[in-house]
Amino acid sequence: MNAAAGNCVNVDSSLSSFAFGKPMRKAIAVGTVLLALVAACWRGYAAHTAVTDSAHATQAPAAAPTPDLPTFSKLPAAAPTPDLPTFSELRDAATAPDFAAVSKLMNDAIAAHGLPGAVVVIGHGGKVVFHQAYGSRKLAGEPGLDGSPAPAEPMTEDTIFDLASLTKSLATATAVMQLYEQGKIQFDDPVQTYLPDFNAANDPQRANVTVRMLLTHTSGETGDVDLKDPWGLDRADKTEGIHRALTTPLESGPGEVFRYSDINFILLGALIERLTGEAEDVYVQQNVFAPLGMEDTRYLPPAKACGPHTMRGAAIAWAPAPEGRVLVGCPAGTWDTGLLSRIAPTAHDDENRADPSKNPDLDYLLRGTVHDTTTRRMGGVAGHAGVFSTAHDVSIFAQALLDRLAGRPSSFPLKQATVELMTTPQQPGHTAEQLEAANDAAREAVAQRPNTTDPLLAPRYPAITGQNLRGFGWDIDTAQSTPRGMVFPVGSFGHTGFTGTSLWIDPGSDTYVVLLANSIHTRGSPPLSNLRGEVATATAQALRVYSSAPSATTSTLPGRPRSK
Repeated sequence: MNAAAGNCVNVDSSLSSFAFGKPMRKAIAVGTVLLALVAACWRGYAAHTAVTDSAHATQAPAAAPTPDLPTFSKLPAAAPTPDLPTFSELRDAATAPDFAAVSKLMNDAIAAHGLPGAVVVIGHGGKVVFHQAYGSRKLAGEPGLDGSPAPAEPMTEDTIFDLASLTKSLATATAVMQLYEQGKIQFDDPVQTYLPDFNAANDPQRANVTVRMLLTHTSGETGDVDLKDPWGLDRADKTEGIHRALTTPLESGPGEVFRYSDINFILLGALIERLTGEAEDVYVQQNVFAPLGMEDTRYLPPAKACGPHTMRGAAIAWAPAPEGRVLVGCPAGTWDTGLLSRIAPTAHDDENRADPSKNPDLDYLLRGTVHDTTTRRMGGVAGHAGVFSTAHDVSIFAQALLDRLAGRPSSFPLKQATVELMTTPQQPGHTAEQLEAANDAAREAVAQRPNTTDPLLAPRYPAITGQNLRGFGWDIDTAQSTPRGMVFPVGSFGHTGFTGTSLWIDPGSDTYVVLLANSIHTRGSPPLSNLRGEVATATAQALRVYSSAPSATTSTLPGRPRSK
């Protein structure tokens, strides 16, 4: 187009740019503007053509030689028509959820030094609707792979995280439920039926501890085994760790109270190994992670490391490849130390500071070595911690679980009825009415006593004081349920990990939220629990589930969880 129409945009290039580069949520508005520009440009071009033709008519120039007009074969090939968005694509883009509030929460928390970085994945309606990395994987000045202070490393979507206690839900509880399906365990059998050394002295109180109690943290066990002495720090000692779990005295009577305890899942890990005849890392790799296609998920026991590395007591560390040696593929059953560069470091090893000679890894940054002290001392594999994974892989697990619950095609390695059992209240004394009562209490609390300190969180967790609801390996409504946020109902479920990880799943709205971080890498950082809940609420509002919107009133908060 010539100068007379030079103010018009190049519509083809604008549409092409829109189709491949602009935010789709502005699609309809941009499409309308482009149509207007096309019309305006056409009018300007037509007017310019009319004026030119008129001038030619009054000026009658001298005849010119007939030009050598191009034949059809000489005409340049037509430019390909760009693939413009269809009306349905424009409509869908206009109604796509906006997760800007989630990103603001994450970026604000990073700016406030609450965590170095994170990866968030949100699934809804059977697909991933949001996947974003934030901040740094490693902070500036912290040691790099070679142990020297190094620049910050950006967080990437494929970063591998120490899942910490998410191990309980993804690995151990799933494996125990498989044993249940196979008829190898019953939930109300005494633990000593499967692990006789749990009650070698025939204590009548310990005889009453059941598998159900281990799975729901109502066994009476204390929080962890004794770690005061330096066992397992200079050399991993799994046998000692299991012995301590089997013999630690109960803190309260079986079935009396909910008390979160790593011992419960150390014992469940031992039970899995006893009944399957395989180490837990081998069993879950073959029967849980591999069937789901979770290619970046596994335990990382140093004893099975393949590739250059060095050991400092029970901890593994990167080492350069020997000069002149050609690295070959790692054999089955091992893991490649080339993964260390993708792993988010956690904290500096501070175990046994009173006697540094007992811990060769003291003050070194943990990267590829599990942060949990008990698991580390046991060689990197235990029922309560030790699995490493990516946000993408955790989302695969969550989506497959939702699909199985909904009766859709799924590779989740449990039957639908088993998953329903696993993800509903199963603590001793549970009743069918507890979920309804908890949701009623939650709505009433939000309406009458809103959380003025943090409006994105419910006033209290659990919804009913003293009523702690736990599934088999999943949290439903306890003081640890903050990742539920304020919109997802009691009846949704999830779990957290001490390193900064969490997963929350809501079958009622067909939604999951994965938040993986290495928050403990930031020294002195506050607990991540509030941020997890805020992200869940912002997610529910962006998706407008249960009629929730950013300006939702208390009357629009969720009613009932999914029906059973």
